[in-house]
Amino acid sequence: MKRKPPDKTESPKKGLARNGFGRKSAVTDRREAVKRAAINALKRAKRTADKAGVELSDWEDDFLGSVQERVQTYGRAFGDPEKGGQGEALSLMQVVKLREITAKAKGEKRAFPKGRGPKKTLQE
Repeated sequence: MKRKPPDKTESPKKGLARNGFGRKSAVTDRREAVKRAAINALKRAKRTADKAGVELSDWEDDFLGSVQERVQTYGRAFGDPEKGGQGEALSLMQVVKLREITAKAKGEKRAFPKGRGPKKTLQE
């Protein structure tokens, strides 16, 4: 069964970066995938908290909303390239805070209090 060739008069969809052959570039595909993953992670954290009945603080709720809005608008939620990897949608600290909010929604406890590792015993 043969497929029909694409219609030459059809223009590419607006907003998509395309290479000379009418296909999206690999960079655009990666960027879109990272953007979708970040948005889905933010939605998942909010949905998990709602299902579990966990009350998020005003700051946490505002954080999830504002970060999601920035990712949807700009493709990433931070401007300083030193704060996160190239091609990433969230900065390193935003990822840490998102993990903390998700853990809180799931009812998980942190392994160690903030800033402390396991207690070391002095053996003589």
